[in-house]
Amino acid sequence: MYIVAIGWLYVALMMAITEHNVVAGVATFLMYGLAPVALVLYIMGTPGRRRRKAEAERAQEAGEAAKGAAKGKEE
Repeated sequence: MYIVAIGWLYVALMMAITEHNVVAGVATFLMYGLAPVALVLYIMGTPGRRRRKAEAERAQEAGEAAKGAAKGKEE
């Protein structure tokens, strides 16, 4: 997935270099390159973020359960 994003940024950079002035080049790179790639990578990363969040919550619950069980044995 990242190789496609890198390729797209390269193409957008080449398009930006061919612009007649710097402002148009920067705008071209931001609007055709950086913004779309950032949006796509964010959307494609959503399932992974949800999965990591759920795993962290399960690990926290398991830690709290183990702590509660250990505390119950002490009493």
